[in-house]
Amino acid sequence: MIEKGVQFSFLLVLLNFNFLLGQSEEYRLSFKILSASTGIPINNANIFLSPCNCGGATDENGLFFIDLPKNKYSITITFIGFADESIEVELEKNTLLDIKLYEKEERLSEVIVRAKKLNENITTPQMGVLRLKNQELKKIPTALGELDVLRALTLLPGVNNAGEISNGLSVRGGSLDQNLFLFDYAPVFNPTHLFGLFSVFTPDVISSIDLYRSNIPARYGGRTTSVLDIKVKNPYVNKFKLTGGIGMVSSRFNIEAPLIEDKLMVVAGGRAGFTDFLLPIFSERLDNTEADFYDATLKLLYLPTEKDQISLTGFYTKDFYKLDLISRIENINAENNQYDFQTLNGTINWLHSFNQSITLRNIVVAGNYDADNIFPEIDIPNEIKFKSSIKYSSFISEFSNQVNDVFDYYVGIQANRYKIEPGQLDPGTGNSVLPVELDTEISNEFSGYANLNWQPLDFLTLSTGFRYTYYLLQGPFTLNDYETATGNVLNTEFFEDGEKVNEYNRIEPRLGINILLDENTSIKMSYARLNQYLQNIYNSTTPLPTSRWKAADPNILPQTSDAFGVGIYKNFHENAIEVGLEGYYRISENNLTYRPGADFFLEQFVDREVVQIPGKAYGIEFSLKKPNGKVNGWLNYTWSKSLLRTESEDLSDRINNNQWFESDFDIPHTLNATINFEGSEYNTLSFNFVGQTGRPLTVPNGTIELSDGIDVPIFLERNNSRLPLYHRLDLSWNIHFSKSKENKRWLNDWTFTVYNLYGRKNPLNRFYTQRNGSQNSDVFLDSPLGSFELYILNSPLFSLTYNFTFQ
Repeated sequence: MIEKGVQFSFLLVLLNFNFLLGQSEEYRLSFKILSASTGIPINNANIFLSPCNCGGATDENGLFFIDLPKNKYSITITFIGFADESIEVELEKNTLLDIKLYEKEERLSEVIVRAKKLNENITTPQMGVLRLKNQELKKIPTALGELDVLRALTLLPGVNNAGEISNGLSVRGGSLDQNLFLFDYAPVFNPTHLFGLFSVFTPDVISSIDLYRSNIPARYGGRTTSVLDIKVKNPYVNKFKLTGGIGMVSSRFNIEAPLIEDKLMVVAGGRAGFTDFLLPIFSERLDNTEADFYDATLKLLYLPTEKDQISLTGFYTKDFYKLDLISRIENINAENNQYDFQTLNGTINWLHSFNQSITLRNIVVAGNYDADNIFPEIDIPNEIKFKSSIKYSSFISEFSNQVNDVFDYYVGIQANRYKIEPGQLDPGTGNSVLPVELDTEISNEFSGYANLNWQPLDFLTLSTGFRYTYYLLQGPFTLNDYETATGNVLNTEFFEDGEKVNEYNRIEPRLGINILLDENTSIKMSYARLNQYLQNIYNSTTPLPTSRWKAADPNILPQTSDAFGVGIYKNFHENAIEVGLEGYYRISENNLTYRPGADFFLEQFVDREVVQIPGKAYGIEFSLKKPNGKVNGWLNYTWSKSLLRTESEDLSDRINNNQWFESDFDIPHTLNATINFEGSEYNTLSFNFVGQTGRPLTVPNGTIELSDGIDVPIFLERNNSRLPLYHRLDLSWNIHFSKSKENKRWLNDWTFTVYNLYGRKNPLNRFYTQRNGSQNSDVFLDSPLGSFELYILNSPLFSLTYNFTFQ
């Protein structure tokens, strides 16, 4: 009897233990949040669960998971612009919830592409990153009403360009070629249309825009200042949709459609601009100028299984323009100067999800950039052509794992190949010049990288990473040894096809630290080392489409930079206002600049025309942002310096006698402000103001009179003066005619913009001409040369664009 009682007690204990064990067992609750109207995954949708009072936000694929004990849970999902969704779940096993959110209203100018989860600017260890939402981009007034990525970025702290016409961006005082432009993983070597007025990226297909300025993630490499990562949206659609616009400069067209239901979808967008009739508005000197441009993007998305996504992105852009401002280059006498250049890129992206937290991504990229300079000879039916090109191919494989809420990592490999054809001169049927073909350069980069984010303490988050790169330059290649004093070739070594010329091995550590002072305040610190093996050589303010690209070799070393950053960030009034103060200091080596009197056109041995020098850039950036509400916008102020210095003992290589001098992108003071008024149901008004110190330029230190009475300027110092203060106010007025009508398949609005509202004359450059007698003596006194400023705009520039959506 006692034995049976013991057995019964043991059985009771065992049952109680199993009951407690069952109570402590956890199951995985996973979410996939999509837009009900488009099927597009919603990034950073907020998920709240009770009674655990826990939750989080979805990732870029609309996914979120959490491990919870068996229980009944009430769940609320919220996202800006969408109706809240509330459900109850009895969690008894691993469960996946597919949830579709419905928009509160449809509004073309307010399409939410990317939202920011609560306090992301406070909690993330990433600093120095700038993100633009699609609806913010549409509100910003730009020249001639064109939605433009690069123009919008110049309104953010630490980002400038070289003026109204400039091929690219200067980020924190860096040169234009020190930025990596990626469009769906493919590099773009010339990112602008129409002399630099607009970017080449097809506007309606853009999903996200991220500009990294410090603590650049380890998956990126190859440039020393910044990375601009532009992603094309995935066409998660279940019905046909047509959008577009008709404007004064260009017209655009975009479609999204399912080709095979739930399996194959497509998004395609294109834009074309014909601006010949507009150019004389800028200046009478542009009467004989022509300019046309095109760009197009196509993306196919294939979903073979629930765990696989395969996408194919194609991108094409082409420009042609003719100038009669330059009629003589080298020994070529031409009627005008014509530029014809194009980019053709393709990307294949395969994403495989092993589960909700582990993914593998494989990417293949191929790209080609061709640039032609055409010189029609005077009085002869012949064209002389100068051609150059860059062919690029890449393979990327990246494995990522979201281990838990406080730890995630990714590791990857990347292989890049560049084939640079720096120049080929074809004289056609003429005999005024001889044919020239510069040597082709072939280089390879093999990289391995890793990055992990870890939150060891509630108030401390770390982001650490490294990137290792092996660089190899291969033949055919001609390597010269030069005499220091004269630059004459002493010895020449020729490398056969495929033979190793030289190699570089570099390690690039990255570090980001975030210290949370309270739920609305944080301090961040960062460090990043970067190397650059591909460089653009030019001796003007902004590179021409045909400017010389050069791979690192034994004489031209890779550029290197070490960037340090520290910042404090604060949110007020439940994240209604975001304030940040960020400082940076960057040390760089082997910056390329031209020797005095350098000329790169048709130069076989370009390495003796340049000098590599150290540089430094530092500054403080203040930003204030009100992201939401009927009145929203931002205010940014930047104080910065960007300096260079030669260290040559040879007098001919010295610039400013080896003293620190201001780079072309030294802009000490910059103030940018954007404000949007959205109080009216049918109208949105937007203003942006830009004010900054005039960029440096070189003025002559004196003149010398030649025997024929011509006065020639003498330049002894570089960047020894500045242009006047630059400032401009722009206006955009968006009129929503069909906003309030429900279930309407055709939606439309008008956008009216005024660029340079008060007609400020901002000079682009300054040039000098020989004076005749006493002409303008009240201005130039007894100077033998007259100094004149060149303006692109001297009055407000108006534009009107009609936008439409059909679905």
